[in-house]
Amino acid sequence: MATSAPPTLPVIDISRFGDPTANRADFLAELRHAAREIGFFQVVGHGVDRELRARALAVSRRFFALPEADRLAIENVNSPQFRGYTRTGTEYTRGGPDWREQLDIGPERAALTLGPDDPAYLRLIGPNQWPAALPELRETVLAWQEEALRVGREVLRALAAALGQDSGYFDEWFDAEAAVHVKVVHYPGRPSADVDQGVGAHKDYGYLALLQQDDVGGLQVRARDGSWIDVAPLPDAFVFNIGEMLEIATRGYLRATQHRVIAPPPGVDRYSLPFFLGPRLDAVVEPLTLPPELAAVADGITEDPDNPLHPTYGENALTGWLRSHPRVVARWWPDHLPPEATGRVAAGEAE
Repeated sequence: MATSAPPTLPVIDISRFGDPTANRADFLAELRHAAREIGFFQVVGHGVDRELRARALAVSRRFFALPEADRLAIENVNSPQFRGYTRTGTEYTRGGPDWREQLDIGPERAALTLGPDDPAYLRLIGPNQWPAALPELRETVLAWQEEALRVGREVLRALAAALGQDSGYFDEWFDAEAAVHVKVVHYPGRPSADVDQGVGAHKDYGYLALLQQDDVGGLQVRARDGSWIDVAPLPDAFVFNIGEMLEIATRGYLRATQHRVIAPPPGVDRYSLPFFLGPRLDAVVEPLTLPPELAAVADGITEDPDNPLHPTYGENALTGWLRSHPRVVARWWPDHLPPEATGRVAAGEAE
């Protein structure tokens, strides 16, 4: 008896969006189907130089090979903006520790002088931390980030068109103050068979996320039937997924999809560079007017008491940081310590 092949993600050639010889209607229909039915898809035809992508992964490996003292010199507990190095097991997803270490990088900006009436999320604006022992990391990652932003905005424009809007519909919130974010990530081989949470199941709170992964694999996406789809690495492709801001904007026609990373087996290391396309922190998401045929099948916004969605992007971003990094919260945001983190702080997991 023949068995069906395991499900795979759709592959979208984004170069077709700007190609006057391509069938635009067919392209938009393919993109719309991928974004709605799975919420994840692989993007090729993006034009990001292969050498830059290889250099970004190579410098990531060199960063995590630095002596621990060099990495801890820029640990995120030094940063009110949650920037810098996170050691393995100190970031939490859905209450469980993630088996990965990472470097969080945002826009290079000075911290703001704020008053008591300013929104708390504006405290997320500030400088990055870079390792003195690896100066080429800054140049390479920022160059990669610039290209990821270009591709991310192109995919967002294509999605706007696929939803019956002008392709520039979302552009107003993605100016020079956009809150983009990069992670440089290393998943060490798991220390034991029962440690399999590289990153726990979660959704992303921005508009779109882009991922460059190496050839190890481990990313899984939850299908509508509750099963998990393995995202096999595809040469030259970026993995894209829908974030919660697009779920709000489309009243649930597009939905943010749960995903997770399974920790690699002992002796195997996985490296990746996720990029999160966020708007200005003060961006307020207003539902767009969908064509009637799309509006008729919109599912509504997900109701999750453990993960309420806010229309202001900065509120969602701050919530995400607060629940993931209790050590940083205890040091810099003690008045915002979420209830689920209290026990971890009391146990000595925060400084």
